[in-house]
Amino acid sequence: MLVELRAENYAVIDHAIAGFGPGLNLLTGETGAGKSILVDALALLMGGKASAEVVRHGAEKAVVSCVFESTLGAETILEENGLDSEGNEIILRREILASGKGRVFVNNQPAAVAVLKALAPELALVHAQSESLSSFDQAQQRILLDRFGGISTDAVAEIYERWKAAADKLADMERGEQDRLRMVDLWSYQHKEIGAARLVAGEDEALETEKRVLANAEKLYAAAMGAFDQLYEGGASAEVALRAALRNVEELARFDGRFAEAVQQLQSARATLGDVGGSLRDYAEGINASPERLAEIEDRLALLDRLKRKYGKTLEEVIAFGEDVGQKLSEVENRDETLKALRVSLNEAAAEYRKAAGIAHVERKTAAAKLGKLAEAQINSLAMKVRFEVEVRAHDADGDPTGWTSHGWDEVEYRIATNAGEPLKALGEIASGGEMSRVMLALKVSVEESAAKPKKKATTPRTLVFDEIDIGIGGRAAEAVGQKLKALSRGQQVLCVTHLPQIAAFADQHFLIDKREADGRTKMQVRLLDDRARTHEVARMLSGAKVTETSLQHAAQMIAGSR
Repeated sequence: MLVELRAENYAVIDHAIAGFGPGLNLLTGETGAGKSILVDALALLMGGKASAEVVRHGAEKAVVSCVFESTLGAETILEENGLDSEGNEIILRREILASGKGRVFVNNQPAAVAVLKALAPELALVHAQSESLSSFDQAQQRILLDRFGGISTDAVAEIYERWKAAADKLADMERGEQDRLRMVDLWSYQHKEIGAARLVAGEDEALETEKRVLANAEKLYAAAMGAFDQLYEGGASAEVALRAALRNVEELARFDGRFAEAVQQLQSARATLGDVGGSLRDYAEGINASPERLAEIEDRLALLDRLKRKYGKTLEEVIAFGEDVGQKLSEVENRDETLKALRVSLNEAAAEYRKAAGIAHVERKTAAAKLGKLAEAQINSLAMKVRFEVEVRAHDADGDPTGWTSHGWDEVEYRIATNAGEPLKALGEIASGGEMSRVMLALKVSVEESAAKPKKKATTPRTLVFDEIDIGIGGRAAEAVGQKLKALSRGQQVLCVTHLPQIAAFADQHFLIDKREADGRTKMQVRLLDDRARTHEVARMLSGAKVTETSLQHAAQMIAGSR
């Protein structure tokens, strides 16, 4: 459930806070007051596209944030993205700079917009005002049907990708055979050249180190032996001084126990000095000032550099290039066997795809019949009399696989007849804006009521947001829409922007959005109305700017009747 929504320097909002509750939360106000701005802010927190245009004039950045009650699914998403939870709440914040750049925070931890998009299905579903049936294409209709039926296409998508990869590789081999044959000589030369070098990953770095040692052998020998002499071997070496000091301190320790630890420290220092001296001596003796070895290393490094200039920036890339060329040669040499194996893989993947897509088709047909009946009843309960069905067509199921997709081979189309005696037509062909609004609401109510009945108990209700979905309707239809939203809000939190008093009367929490001018600037504010103020607002929606005693009585009756 959405607990709180905040916006600062967002569009015309200076600073606004809205605390929402369970049930039906309604936002009303004059046209242009900025009601949809709050919905847009929430959509932004659900991963919507940001723009510098939303930053309030004169401000450096806009900030929108919200607090949701957490869900088990949301906690899993946070864990997968390496984010810590905040108890029973999830805090989302998004900053949009005037330059167009932005930052995202989840529970006060930096995150990506992708995390917001992943969390959105767990937290809120926003039906924006810009959404219309004209954009409600067959893809969106299929997605809605799949949501209604709880149909997962993950298995179909996985098999489809495997089938498509095999089909693409087979087509590439068959189409590019002539080009491959022309490349064989070049590949053979490259493979032979790289193979003859007998490359070892990382050898260039090791050789560079050895080269530096050989090129500076005399300096290194002198430095190592000089240090050895000063530390251990010379008459005035550190070891001689330590040994003399140790004898004196041991004499002190015989009479004063406080020097016993000092004796141990000096003995340890002598042992360390001996180890370092031995290492220096061994290093010096191991230096091989061999001009022949130096020349051999330089020749090898020159070969490696030449191969890297031709085949890759690093030795590892050169080795990988050689392996790739070898694979291509192997495919050419074993073309018949490779093609045969690819065709077997393709046929196996195709058979698996047909099986998975067929299962999805059956599930969609079953869900379509249920959704069609339920949606028709929901639409007709909104003061309409229609026939409605969901059609599922298997596209090229048994023939040419050009109709195969990652979600199956089905085409889904919602069809409706709004008047008696008329044939069913595609949903987008219905004429009335009010009818379109009611159909969309009925569809979403049908789907969300189904989605709100999970197989296992949910932790918290899901938040549904409707932005002016009641445009174009009124009277009895408006009251029916209010009843529908109220019924939906019993199981899920609902936020709705409305201009209709018939709908506003059903609110559990009623917020008034208005704009005022202060210090030469327009500011928007959000107020939660008490019972008296709520009655006054509904009366204003009924009668216009002038609220009369009659409209107040009518408003009170509407609110009482909604309960």
